[in-house]
Amino acid sequence: MADIKPEEITHPPMDQLQGFEYCIDSNPSWGEAVVLGFQHYILALGTAVMIPSFLVPLMGGTDGDKVRVVQTLLFVGGINTLLQTLFGTRLPTVIGGSYAFIVPIISIIQDSSLRDIPDDHERFLQTIRAIQGALIVASSIQIILGYSQLWGICSRFFSPLGMVPVVAAVGFGLFNRGFPVVGKCVEIGVPMLILFVAFSQYLKHIHTRRVPLLERFALLAATAIIWLYAHLLTVGGAYKHSPPLTQSHCRTDRANLISAAPWIKIPYPLQWGAPTFDAGHSFGMMAAVLVSLIESTGAYKAAARLASATPPPAHVLSRGIGWQGIGILLDGLFGTCTGSTVSVENVGLLGATRVGSRRVVQISAGFMIFFSMLGKFGALFASIPFPIFAAVYCVLFGLVAAVGLSFLQFTNMNSMRNLFITGVSLFLGLSIPEYFFSYTQSARHGPAHTDAGWFNDFINTIFSSPPTVALIVAVFLDNTLEFKDTARDRGMPWWARFRTFKGDSRNEEFYTLPFNLNRFFPPS
Repeated sequence: MADIKPEEITHPPMDQLQGFEYCIDSNPSWGEAVVLGFQHYILALGTAVMIPSFLVPLMGGTDGDKVRVVQTLLFVGGINTLLQTLFGTRLPTVIGGSYAFIVPIISIIQDSSLRDIPDDHERFLQTIRAIQGALIVASSIQIILGYSQLWGICSRFFSPLGMVPVVAAVGFGLFNRGFPVVGKCVEIGVPMLILFVAFSQYLKHIHTRRVPLLERFALLAATAIIWLYAHLLTVGGAYKHSPPLTQSHCRTDRANLISAAPWIKIPYPLQWGAPTFDAGHSFGMMAAVLVSLIESTGAYKAAARLASATPPPAHVLSRGIGWQGIGILLDGLFGTCTGSTVSVENVGLLGATRVGSRRVVQISAGFMIFFSMLGKFGALFASIPFPIFAAVYCVLFGLVAAVGLSFLQFTNMNSMRNLFITGVSLFLGLSIPEYFFSYTQSARHGPAHTDAGWFNDFINTIFSSPPTVALIVAVFLDNTLEFKDTARDRGMPWWARFRTFKGDSRNEEFYTLPFNLNRFFPPS
């Protein structure tokens, strides 16, 4: 056998991923785009239902209150998605509810002044108004950091090496929303996982009129089949004698969303009443806003790669963060019960379908707004059992994490310095939040437990986020550990030309504002 030359076995770094039929500014046919947009909408339902289903009962809310919060979260998510894709980063990213806000929100729920209200409905109203006030105040963090370009300046300290653990942790850090939830109803979750992988990977070469149907619509096809299967199990009495917890995860009629949903209900600002403001609540919520900012930064980097675009320049990244701050302000005004961030699962779906079209995501925003107003129809789709979503998350979160690891191609991984930074930051990014989670589970409070509630919320929120911990560790080590004369090893020469809008001619194609708005807001 002839010797293989090194150049025949190496793979040169590539700015953009290959194999995407539709990238950020190319579009499938309208019919295909509508179905793909509906697929993104179905995927966004998972988080939109899970967060209110967890928080609203703790606040004293009824099933009717839960439905209204779900509708509001979807409605505002649709608006925020349109704003982000039109005027923000312009990347095909769905904006949805964020788990980063759970810690400060639970702290507000447990505030003695609210917890001791005897009437459940009144307690729900007072609690959600307190959450609204905290979100409105805290949103100023992202608005200021974004529109002042401060976050863009901070991003100049990010190298490809430093971003590897951050983007990877965006996906890996959500592992507890994957198979642990699948395991709560394995007879539904495991078949969904197998079917989704089979359709999207093993049967992806099946074409109809040149369209790879099973690859492109694997989520819809697999969800429809397993949802029907779960319904047959439910009506067949398979869970009649099962424990209540099993029934809540497996049955298709346990969510009580359809019966409690109104036929038509349009969410509007201040629908729960005037927000209330408390300095302690607001400071705690600011930590969640910072976490949301960092998680979204990693998600934007992944979305750019999965949309076959160039990395967003600092100016574009700051612009997106500014609009995301506006989105959190809208969350507070409408009362979504949580803040917003980039939906990681929808970013992963760009790669699974190999369609990174901006138009598709904008159509999904239309579905989010439309079905949030038609309560019964939206509640029908929202009644899909959680293990079905979790099975898909197992694939999509892993795909986003792999995109983070793909940035290693621009660095020198034969350098012990780089290996140290990558390994330590990624490990601590997963290990420290796991410690905070385990501690909270056992002690019923976070490791930070002082008399200052706002301080506890701040520390517990920051260090419960894998991407945030990974960024702190990776960026600190990358900019302090033998940083002189290591620019090439860190991948900085590759990254440098994407820092400014005019650094690469392709940036104008991907990130220019619509309606000729660049005349009024010239890129830097």
